[in-house]
Amino acid sequence: MGTVGTSSVEVAGERRQLINVAYRLLGSVTEAEDAVQDAYARWYGLPRSQQEEILVPGAWLTTVTSRICLDLLGSARARRERYVGAWLPEPLPDRTEWEHAGGADPTGTADPADQIVQDESVAMAFLVVLESMTPAERVAFVLHDVFRYPFAEIAGVLGRTPAACKQLAASARRRVSPPRAPVTATGQAGVVRHVKEAWEAKDIAVLVGLLDPAAVMTADGGGMVGTLLRPVEGGARIAQYMVAIADKAPGLELLERSVNGVPGLVAQRAGVVMTVASFDVSDGRVTRIWAIRNPEKLRPWVGKG
Repeated sequence: MGTVGTSSVEVAGERRQLINVAYRLLGSVTEAEDAVQDAYARWYGLPRSQQEEILVPGAWLTTVTSRICLDLLGSARARRERYVGAWLPEPLPDRTEWEHAGGADPTGTADPADQIVQDESVAMAFLVVLESMTPAERVAFVLHDVFRYPFAEIAGVLGRTPAACKQLAASARRRVSPPRAPVTATGQAGVVRHVKEAWEAKDIAVLVGLLDPAAVMTADGGGMVGTLLRPVEGGARIAQYMVAIADKAPGLELLERSVNGVPGLVAQRAGVVMTVASFDVSDGRVTRIWAIRNPEKLRPWVGKG
């Protein structure tokens, strides 16, 4: 894309890509939106003569957005040490599943969450692994392995040599579990449906059968709502905990909904989304449950019920 005569429409058209990059780097829709807004503010703050010297505005915006995210990831480590309980990424709804309820904007432009492409790189299991990486590793890995940016461009983001960026991506890649036999969306949906039915029936025995013996359940309330501060480990303990929740929360309605592009469950009361649960399934059993209850992280779900 050339610079001379670059229209504001062309520059604005980069927003969707930038939101997608920033969400994968930060795991937060809110922070991604802020990072992209900051990048655009810097672009529009440039004198016209400097804008015209930039051969590819989209690449410039991506570099600036990524640098902003890198800084945010560095400061996020300190913030998350003070966070109450476990920190989990913000879950994404599938807009098409909620349109009938009048909760979504048919233009798809109102909420940045609606602009995020939901593929395997936003699955909760993948985002949680990204959280284990250093900020530089995460930037190198996401930009190269997910978005296929060359290391020469990533070097400009990280202020390192292309060879060093390649090493960072390789180090990050080692943190990612080796690929296993993929679970089809239909297969995962079936397991999640059975979990929902057993949960509603308060059937501990069936739940235990659906959960891997070594399953782990992690909840994120951010100190704003009552929830677990530490993960629950073991299928039997998780099943007992789930039934205890059901006993304490009359009137809670469970809905089968996509969470970050993967079949999950949404718990709502009186039309208000209270909890979004994401699952990892292997060999027909649930191995991980991530339950997001922090109201600030459920902002994209407000009005969806």
